[in-house]
Amino acid sequence: MMEKIAQLPWQDYCETLHNKGFVIIESLLSDEQCDALKQGYDNPGLYRKTITMERYRFGKGEYKYMKYPLPPLIQSLREAVYEQIVRVANQWMQQVKSDTRYPPKLSELHEICAAHQQVLPTVLILKYQQEGFNTLHQDLYGDVFFPLQMVFMLSDPEKDYSGGEFVITEQIPRAQSKANVLQPRKGSVLIFATNYRPVKGSQGYYRVNMKHGVSTVHDGQRFSLGVIFHDALT
Repeated sequence: MMEKIAQLPWQDYCETLHNKGFVIIESLLSDEQCDALKQGYDNPGLYRKTITMERYRFGKGEYKYMKYPLPPLIQSLREAVYEQIVRVANQWMQQVKSDTRYPPKLSELHEICAAHQQVLPTVLILKYQQEGFNTLHQDLYGDVFFPLQMVFMLSDPEKDYSGGEFVITEQIPRAQSKANVLQPRKGSVLIFATNYRPVKGSQGYYRVNMKHGVSTVHDGQRFSLGVIFHDALT
């Protein structure tokens, strides 16, 4: 997996991230890998916490946070993609004149997280049934957060469910919000901004606030794997 990721056209993907704040990479996981991750949803030994979304008014559905050590496939994906997109994160920090810089290795980011008591993994699997949805939100989890994250689609929108589009909104200063409605296919990964992205204006770069969520699932069952790079307080 590490070699497969290294061979992808990251220059093109990074340019898309700069221009849009998100990019879809098709067919990164096989059907078999997606199905294995879905089957693991019912294995309690993999998870540290289960969240029922209605209880917290997050939407309708359920998700589970994995515990360390992560399954080897997920650990490899998390490390390898981080090393490719950290350049984007650091360029964004430079553009918004932030002193924050992110280290080249994921393990080094986690050392910074640990210094702020953020030591719990944030990788999660989300499950939506009919009428399930996820309200617009940001996955920050503490003072230390990486400005990009990713979600892998584990279900096929043409076979397993309908509706359930991935929604990314952009709040442009002094303007109405823009919505991007996406439907990645099974095995694809969507990489997107966690909090904001820089956009160049006449006076330099400004921050466009971004949130994400999932529209209502009309029928079927939708699974996805969320991979946040920073760790959490709780």
